[in-house]
Amino acid sequence: MQTTISEKYKNNPFVDDAESILRACVHCGFCIATCPTYQLLGDELDSPRGRIYLIKQVLEGGAVSQKTQTHLDRCLTCRACETTCPSGVRYGRLVEIGREIVSHQVSRTVIEKMQHFLIRKILPFPKRFAPLFKLGQFLRPILPRPIKLKIPQASKTAKVQGVTIAPRSQDRKMLVLQGCVQSAATPQTNIATGRVLQKFGIELLSAANAGCCGAVSHHLSYLEEGLGFMRKNIDAWWPYVEQGIEAIVITASGCGTVIKDYGELLENDPQYAEKAKRISALSKDLSEVLSALLTSPSNASSSNETDILSQKKIKQAALKVAFHSPCTLQHGQQLDGVVESILQTVGFILTPVADPHLCCGSAGTYSILQPQLSQRLLNNKLSALLQNEQPDVIATANIGCQMHMATKATVPVKHWVELLDEML
Repeated sequence: MQTTISEKYKNNPFVDDAESILRACVHCGFCIATCPTYQLLGDELDSPRGRIYLIKQVLEGGAVSQKTQTHLDRCLTCRACETTCPSGVRYGRLVEIGREIVSHQVSRTVIEKMQHFLIRKILPFPKRFAPLFKLGQFLRPILPRPIKLKIPQASKTAKVQGVTIAPRSQDRKMLVLQGCVQSAATPQTNIATGRVLQKFGIELLSAANAGCCGAVSHHLSYLEEGLGFMRKNIDAWWPYVEQGIEAIVITASGCGTVIKDYGELLENDPQYAEKAKRISALSKDLSEVLSALLTSPSNASSSNETDILSQKKIKQAALKVAFHSPCTLQHGQQLDGVVESILQTVGFILTPVADPHLCCGSAGTYSILQPQLSQRLLNNKLSALLQNEQPDVIATANIGCQMHMATKATVPVKHWVELLDEML
């Protein structure tokens, strides 16, 4: 695609990146077939190709309007189009640049500004989010239906006692991202991860000063604020990196996608560029870590530990699991099929899922800011997960998807590592 960037954007630090992405697009249209919003709305401006044209128009000095912003806002950034694209167009990066540029030219409504402010000041901070989340669960029965649907019911399982991840010291050590929403809403996820990895002789550590990965602010186009969260995490993790930590284990695939991009996002920061690249290289989704342990005997501390999962078959009636692969896992990190393989190795029965590449509608803050589209996508996803065979449980790999699906699912929704922990 030929471009002629307007002079007023020549000094934008991201314009060269945007132009190279635009030039890679051959407007073939393969992306349209896998775009969730295009499937719902049937408007090409709500497809990757249409949004690429809108961003091209903006960068070439064309008119920018509320309509431009609306179509960019409707994008889930699920990146299914990237998986489909034969030209390797980095659409997710392009739409982030486009949104940031448009945000400086189109003013939002008072309600939208308030929504963005509250999201940015609550979600990334567990001490603020946790009490509000618990209050919402307590009041859920009397809340209006539109609000009620956004709050999962309180878990009926026993409460997690304490927050210790690995009580016994091991020779091998890895860091874990506690995260913001996950640490408050489902702390059992990382606790289960610590117990599972401990069986392989790996101690899971947590850096006290690490926090939100930066995704919330970054995706809302508050880029410098997002970079601030990223720098804070790098500072918190760096002493462990210098001590030779093996990996940074991430159990929320949405966070993992962003942290793996730290190197790119901070490449123009002379103080953090090299450190950010190192952090990105060390960052691993939990499925990558366990898959490596299962397939490479040299990665386990003993031959017995190598076969922990492969020999630990479920002895009772096999649990039927409908696995929802988050967009950030299968499209963002290109790890489609990895979790499924681990679950099948243990002995879980995976039920068929129609259109597994489509988004559930959570998409970070999308379920809050685009509730109508989000609910339609959620209904479609739950239908796909439950229609063929009634599973015993829905498993996923991202806290946002987990909470979103739990608002309407008729079976329990859990992080997949909890299933492993229950069986080991």
